[in-house]
Amino acid sequence: MTASRVAVVGYAHSTIERRGDRALGALAVDTARAAIADAGLTVDQVDGFVSSSLLPSAGGRQVVDGVSIVSSSWLARSLGASPRYVAGFDGIGQLSGSVGMTVNAVLSGAADYVLVHRALHNPAGSYHGNPMREIRGAMQWTAPQGYFGPLAMIALPYTEYLQRYGARRESMAVVVTEARKNGARIPWSYWHGRPLTVEQYLAEPTLSDPICRLDCDIPVEGVATFVLTSAERARDLPNRPVYVAGFAGSAGGPRRLPLHWPLDDIQHGGADTVQRLWQRTGLTVNDVDLPQVYDGFSPFVWFWLEALGVCPVGEAHRFVDSGAIDSDKPGAVPALSGGGALGNGRMHGVPQMLECYLQLSRRAGERQRDVSVGLACQSAPHFGGVVAYTSEPH
Repeated sequence: MTASRVAVVGYAHSTIERRGDRALGALAVDTARAAIADAGLTVDQVDGFVSSSLLPSAGGRQVVDGVSIVSSSWLARSLGASPRYVAGFDGIGQLSGSVGMTVNAVLSGAADYVLVHRALHNPAGSYHGNPMREIRGAMQWTAPQGYFGPLAMIALPYTEYLQRYGARRESMAVVVTEARKNGARIPWSYWHGRPLTVEQYLAEPTLSDPICRLDCDIPVEGVATFVLTSAERARDLPNRPVYVAGFAGSAGGPRRLPLHWPLDDIQHGGADTVQRLWQRTGLTVNDVDLPQVYDGFSPFVWFWLEALGVCPVGEAHRFVDSGAIDSDKPGAVPALSGGGALGNGRMHGVPQMLECYLQLSRRAGERQRDVSVGLACQSAPHFGGVVAYTSEPH
């Protein structure tokens, strides 16, 4: 438990575009400077930089720091900073892992003010095109048969869920249209001003049955940055702090063939991840009024709702059908109030963390809710992480 001794004190977010007209590094530098200024600090005061530059890996293209990725060290150097702590999280659940490293750095005294960023690049061409001409290792048993890429990965447990619990794609339409409705209200969102109807969703042909294009977050370019420091230092800064109550990362499922994610692995691993979060924070699902579930693929919403205990296992499809996540409905669970990835673009957990920060710091403007405990979920329940945030020290 962090005992809420670390807080988020500022942020900045670039506009999200399909493909940017500037180098990703230049966008990251500008966004970082804006976040530092928003926190009431100067670059020379920021002595820690943490990020995760893992992904996207598109079509075997060359990775170039400052162009296709932005590492912590590249950003610190380009800002002209002199940090005492520079680190990168090498795992899935990139933003939750970065926040966890940042909390540990601040608590240990390795850094006083830490800039956390996530920068996403979207090169031209097919995002998950297969450039391989020969295949060795474990992937030889899957890729030649067409089981390749994340669509196949998520189609398997989604199919299992539909068959096991009698769910229908019409219920998933509720999830996707809810995310797009909320994303359409956010100025920096790729989908700003472009909500989606149930009819439009159901008219989409499947790509990897039962997954269609609208079940996937759209690849984009964008940068988000957050500044974290100790709760004590936060009291002297201009923005209302949002406290990190605790975090938990998943251990990963059993050893499988590449991209083999059975539904049982997701459910069992997710239950373990969430249980560790409750143990570390002393919170329960009943304390949470702003659970921001990850939705890089729409079935993740069902999986996270059940893993968190918002609804029983096997009931998420009925839960959303009843209007229980409609952010405009009084008493509903605003699980996608920040638009998520489906409503913003493929920002890898940024929308979830940002919504927690904006709402708990009372900076959400016309979208402001009366909430005090938020969860930012990242990736899949068994293969990601979750961070708990509070508006008051917990």
